Amino acid sequence: MTDFWAMLTETERADFVKRGRRRRWKRGEVLIRQADTSDWVLLLESGRVKAASHTAGGAEVVLAVRGPGALLGELSAVSREPRSASVLALEPVTGLVVPLSEFEVYLKEHGRVALVLMRLLAERLRDADRKRIEFGAQDTTGRVAARLVELADRFGVQEPGGGVRIALPLSQDELASWIGASREAVSKSLGVLRTAGLVRTSRLRVVVLDPTALRSRAETE
Repeated sequence: MTDFWAMLTETERADFVKRGRRRRWKRGEVLIRQADTSDWVLLLESGRVKAASHTAGGAEVVLAVRGPGALLGELSAVSREPRSASVLALEPVTGLVVPLSEFEVYLKEHGRVALVLMRLLAERLRDADRKRIEFGAQDTTGRVAARLVELADRFGVQEPGGGVRIALPLSQDELASWIGASREAVSKSLGVLRTAGLVRTSRLRVVVLDPTALRSRAETE
């Protein structure tokens, strides 16, 4: 998925930075809380976060994982509705906080960025639609493979001995809530992928051994 920051020109970036202030969060801290009133947006500069919603019963549903360059809180900024999800730091995070009033002036002064924001929101909507289709069309192993492919593409680090390490401390519980399955089902699916020689796993660590084959498994209906 394309990051907001990568879509801006140097001039647009410089003006954005002037309007914000830098903040830091520790691993496990909440950056944005679901249902809070929106009065700022956040550009993620370093570290990774997860966006999640909570059901009435308190269960967490992971919606997305974002990395450096991502814009957070933009949906509430546009709709003026309360935050639709919480955002939690998966590791130490640094971000640039821009007040909503400044963000609105920024968009008025940079019309092209407003179009960029529209494209970004449309891309996220298509991604959400794709995941809903996956839920109905794929088995649990296929959905696990699809998320590992996505994470390897976005956060993968080439291993010296071969394979791509997913450089993200995502637990099996979080992966399970992301794909809409139980932790036990995810654990079983990871076992299937390990046996097939597609991945190697340890605590909070996944190495994709055969990205092409894993992608093929993810696309199998």
